[in-house]
Amino acid sequence: MILARAARLIACVLLIAGCSLAQAQRLKELTTVGGVRPNQLIGYGIVVGLDGSGDQTTQTPFTVQSVLNMLTQLGVQLPPGTNLQLKNVAAVTVTAVLPPYSRVGQQIDVTVSSIGNAKSLRGGTLLMSPLKGADGQIYAIAQGNVIVAGAGASAGGSSTQVNQLAVGRLPNGATVEREVPGGVGDGEFIQLSLNEANFGTASKVVQTINSSFGVSTARALDARTIQVRAPQDPDARVAFMARLEDLNIVPNEAIAKVIINARTGSVVMNKAVTLEPCAISHGNLTVTISAKNDVSQPGPLSGGQTAPVKNATVEVKAEKGGVTSVPKSASLNDVVRALNQIGATPQDLLAILQAMKSAGALKAELEVI
Repeated sequence: MILARAARLIACVLLIAGCSLAQAQRLKELTTVGGVRPNQLIGYGIVVGLDGSGDQTTQTPFTVQSVLNMLTQLGVQLPPGTNLQLKNVAAVTVTAVLPPYSRVGQQIDVTVSSIGNAKSLRGGTLLMSPLKGADGQIYAIAQGNVIVAGAGASAGGSSTQVNQLAVGRLPNGATVEREVPGGVGDGEFIQLSLNEANFGTASKVVQTINSSFGVSTARALDARTIQVRAPQDPDARVAFMARLEDLNIVPNEAIAKVIINARTGSVVMNKAVTLEPCAISHGNLTVTISAKNDVSQPGPLSGGQTAPVKNATVEVKAEKGGVTSVPKSASLNDVVRALNQIGATPQDLLAILQAMKSAGALKAELEVI
């Protein structure tokens, strides 16, 4: 009997531990390390070798100017007043992301996007283009063949297109020429930033770090920033960071929030959203205006003139909306089921959710994007 009770107790403990572990997240998934961040790069370039699908030079003079400047730098002098009619060249913006700890000679992916009226970048080659950071310094050089995922064809005035033809990619198309100073630093402390500011989660992170590495190793500066004491030796610091990132943290519950996209009618809510009992009545008002064009024809020998007449009809239709009782809901499934019972469209939910929030029945933050 005692052994059976002990077995059941151990099973319960393992079940609870398994549930806690399932909810836990690694520290690297909850935070970012101060100084470890990517950097955006941008540049201007020209794509050549297009099969007649380039910019129309009469409408994009900057494309012609770019080609003239390039030819001049390559030692090609054109007679004054030369009118270039280019069909195989397109002006593009070149963008890339410089990952943290990038080193000179490393290759990164590049995206090129047409800024003129080129029909397609398929089959083109990007000529050497410098990529600059926010400080105006050149950090990479891009060049290579453009890969376009879309396809298109046209003939006899008809055309068809699949995906986007004015944007392409260059895998490993840029070479890093300048390194960005940064990293975890050489000081005594490093800083961790929570992806979402939360005092409870910040406190749990500090407790977990201090229990794993010793008292006073970490302290919370605010709801987002945590200061951690790290070894000074580079090798020891790397090993310390590897252990630190793998710590399991059970974060606090997220703030109940409902995201409403007023343009598309999309409504997204997280699992923390709850409802209080309420009653909802929602009806639709439809206004229909129709016009019919007639002709007023005068009688014979009356001296009148034929004139067009427009007859307009306005109809207002109000659909009855019954009263729906929504019970108290404590889970996301219950909330969704209750809203589905109303039978409202996504556009109707925008008004219903805002009214429920004003009435105090919706326990969540509303964010309209």
